[in-house]
Amino acid sequence: MGKRNRTYIIAEAGVNHNGSLDLAMKMVAVAADAGADAVKFQTFKAEKLVIAAAPKAEYQRAATSDDESQLEMLRKLELDFAAHQQLQAECARIGIDFLSTPFDMESVDLLCDLGMQTFKIPSGEITNLPLLRKIGGLGKRIIMSTGMADMDEISAALDVLSNAGTVLADVIVLHCNTEYPTPMEDVNLRAMLTIQDAFPAVSVGYSDHTPGVEVALAAVALGATVVEKHFTLDRKMEGPDHKASLEPGELGTLVRSIRNIELALGDGVKRVTPSEEKNRSVARKSIIARCNIRKEEIFTAENIEVMRPGTGVSPMRWDEIIGTPAFRDFKPGEFIEMAPES
Repeated sequence: MGKRNRTYIIAEAGVNHNGSLDLAMKMVAVAADAGADAVKFQTFKAEKLVIAAAPKAEYQRAATSDDESQLEMLRKLELDFAAHQQLQAECARIGIDFLSTPFDMESVDLLCDLGMQTFKIPSGEITNLPLLRKIGGLGKRIIMSTGMADMDEISAALDVLSNAGTVLADVIVLHCNTEYPTPMEDVNLRAMLTIQDAFPAVSVGYSDHTPGVEVALAAVALGATVVEKHFTLDRKMEGPDHKASLEPGELGTLVRSIRNIELALGDGVKRVTPSEEKNRSVARKSIIARCNIRKEEIFTAENIEVMRPGTGVSPMRWDEIIGTPAFRDFKPGEFIEMAPES
């Protein structure tokens, strides 16, 4: 995970299963079919996450019933331990990593019982000192989202993880904006590079909540080692996160596009590639005779010119030829040749 030559792609199922194990299983299959490296869910007990009077976020209000509290909404989106076990087993069976984000202490324990080796810290928990300390003490790989956080808060969270025993080389910090969907003018993708510069011991990535796929692709081009993107079986489904998620075909497009960008980034060495080698002689030019040139006549800008193909003397040798005598007769359009060495 996190190797710079291959982006680790997390298909974020989140709570888009609407509390249904059957839908969650279908999402695992969709993520695997799309070619994602991991499918990620969310692990929580609603009563441990919010108080009864906690308001919904604006995007949650827009996508769910006004009569339903955040607590009531979250209760319907829980997955129990048995569901986690079945999802993990299905992921192992079809060859995709299973991940889930814990939002409370008991959920951390649940994921530990499943043998999780990678823990995701969501943006909303980056200031949750007890949770950070608990996860930091596990000695696992950590992916931490930074939506709504400034650099000081990121630094403080990394200090907590480090002091708890986590090696920072095992941490991937995701730049993120916690608005669903994120307005383009608020993405500030260069902040990912700022995070990398400020904390060179960690790797960086991007958790994307914008519509479409282009910002996630730009993040890969900028060096994201991990990209996370919400997906759904159908954006028209009821629930808080569906409208800001990719549908299955779009998720496949994202994965294929990221893999193409990885190929296109290459190794940075400027060289003639095998695919373009055959075009050099076609696209480049040679020095040719503009008109009849007699033996011993001096080559000038008036009697020679540059034209395709590039199988003759290179125009870069123009100055070597101008002012020298022709060693034989040349016809119009004939390649100019240098006098043979005696």
